[in-house]
Amino acid sequence: MPVVTKAVVFILTAIGIACVSRSSLRDVQCHGFYRFLAWETILLLFLVNMGYWFADPFSLRQIVSWIFLILSLVLIIEGVRLLRQQGKLDQDRCDQGLVGIEKTTELVTTGIYHYIRHPLYASLLYLAWGAYLKEISWISTVLMVLASASLLATAKADEKECIQYFGSEYEEYMQRTKMFIPFVF
Repeated sequence: MPVVTKAVVFILTAIGIACVSRSSLRDVQCHGFYRFLAWETILLLFLVNMGYWFADPFSLRQIVSWIFLILSLVLIIEGVRLLRQQGKLDQDRCDQGLVGIEKTTELVTTGIYHYIRHPLYASLLYLAWGAYLKEISWISTVLMVLASASLLATAKADEKECIQYFGSEYEEYMQRTKMFIPFVF
């Protein structure tokens, strides 16, 4: 894809992401601010590595990349399913920075949430790593570090917000679960 086309795709998609994130962009304490940075960085990572998605398809790097991408898909599907099924969504919940599926009123602690607190952010992290492994370069490495740091900051800010909303129930939940990788981190 020509550079000009990539630039247009980035600008148009970035505007869409900014529209979704507009309520949280004014507050650097809000998890949505960091999530916006993560989305933008992952978008750039995709565009930088776009030409390498199917290059050398049976190399170890490509196989590991596809494993990360598939895990990303599984986590997003299962995480959203559980939030919709058990989270008791309330679109009137007006916490700044929350988007649609995040407006839950019940803490979900079963399924994938039994093992990790942030399957949706873990999904983005695995998506970023999958895209990164398509072609490792200095620019993709910088973007990967930025995406990972943004997602860690997103999760940390989200945890503060969840403690404010759910109280000690969420603090106890944090003690039993890992952030992104079951049993590890």
